[in-house]
Amino acid sequence: MSDRFKRIFLGLSIVVPFLIYSLYYYGMMVKNAPYKFSEFKELTFKYGLGDSLANSYNSKTMEYQYLNESDSIVKKKVKLTKDDLLYLHRKAADLGFWNFPEKMEGSSEGTGTVQPHYYLEFKYERKTKHIDFDVDFAGKPKLKDAVRQLIEVVDERIKTAESR
Repeated sequence: MSDRFKRIFLGLSIVVPFLIYSLYYYGMMVKNAPYKFSEFKELTFKYGLGDSLANSYNSKTMEYQYLNESDSIVKKKVKLTKDDLLYLHRKAADLGFWNFPEKMEGSSEGTGTVQPHYYLEFKYERKTKHIDFDVDFAGKPKLKDAVRQLIEVVDERIKTAESR
């Protein structure tokens, strides 16, 4: 056998099994991913001051209610498109929503002020992930920024859908 043939054989005996293993391994990871958009059921978003979560949205029932400037509750039907929900699903994945702790509450006791509180839930066929978030959360700044960014994106999408 020539040196060239030996090198090709050695290269193929390493590269081909590695590619086959990689395709199998990552294919199984994607197939068994816990949060797949194809299994998405609904999004629930609630927010308000303190314990009062007077503002809410549910993508399944399309019910959106919020307090206006005169403190009266406004109820509307707002439909998020499949593209909107896919965008929110991907944004949540990009920001690491699936790894956020469920409770991110701050302590506004003693300050005398009531801070905004948010509840966000993504429901799938096999799993559900939700978070409770207070604006005065004293945890890691990167985690706090990621949660705030996700909440802003969800709120923006809902308000855009309302104006359509």
